[in-house]
Amino acid sequence: MSHWSRIEVEAIVRTYFDMLNKELHGERVNKKEANRQLNRILTGRTLASIEFKHANMSAVLLDLGFPYVDGYKPRSNYQELLREVVEAHLALDKSLLVTVKNLVEQPALVAATDVDLELAFVPAPQRQPSTFHRTGRGERVNRPRLGVNYLEREANNASLGKAGEEFVLEVEHARLWKAGHRSLAERIEHVSQTQGDGLGYDVLSFEISGKERPIEVKTTRFGPLTPFYASNNEVNVSRLLDNYQLYRVFNYGKGPKVFVLPGLLDQSCTLEPTHYRALVG
Repeated sequence: MSHWSRIEVEAIVRTYFDMLNKELHGERVNKKEANRQLNRILTGRTLASIEFKHANMSAVLLDLGFPYVDGYKPRSNYQELLREVVEAHLALDKSLLVTVKNLVEQPALVAATDVDLELAFVPAPQRQPSTFHRTGRGERVNRPRLGVNYLEREANNASLGKAGEEFVLEVEHARLWKAGHRSLAERIEHVSQTQGDGLGYDVLSFEISGKERPIEVKTTRFGPLTPFYASNNEVNVSRLLDNYQLYRVFNYGKGPKVFVLPGLLDQSCTLEPTHYRALVG
């Protein structure tokens, strides 16, 4: 199959951003119909190749610090032309930037407290390859970002973080209560509030055996493959504490769900350096 032309890539990008805008505004997105319409325009491109290109779009947006269309699992080996067209679109689409900025900065409403455990917990996504790419000489370099990293800005939204922690408190209470361990359920502690945020985890819960379950909570309004940010302390604590768990809360505000990454963060995730401590003198 030949490389995608600029005209084809621009059609893909326009359709994807139309879906993303609708999703960010809480509107229903008919991905199959959008793909069928593209298939009529892009003669010679199969529905499968169009869906694959949308998955490439998701990877580009995550590299640039933007949310992606939920359901299009990011695929990182994308055409550089695709990234170029996406960046050009973002530079012109000021309304999209405002929409994303408002979403990642707005205060979070606390989720309803009636937790259905059958719906709350989902399997963790399969581990994804790093979004690093290789230059012609083979060395690994991080892809530059365009402007603001909105996903990092969302990660710094204290209101959203606290709301996610309170959701996990309810989830853990429901889990232990359902298992018949009500005394353990009543002992769950929101340690980031009672003891400060320097422990490396946010919630102290329990196994049904009574063993402690320290939980770090990371929350996003977007899809399950949205990257999260972990501090050096959190990574180190995951190595030191027995039974450490990271709860990734996603789709917050649209029906939050959570998956669990147990144990060492550098084993359950691909960790990429994003900050340096610089000492002068």
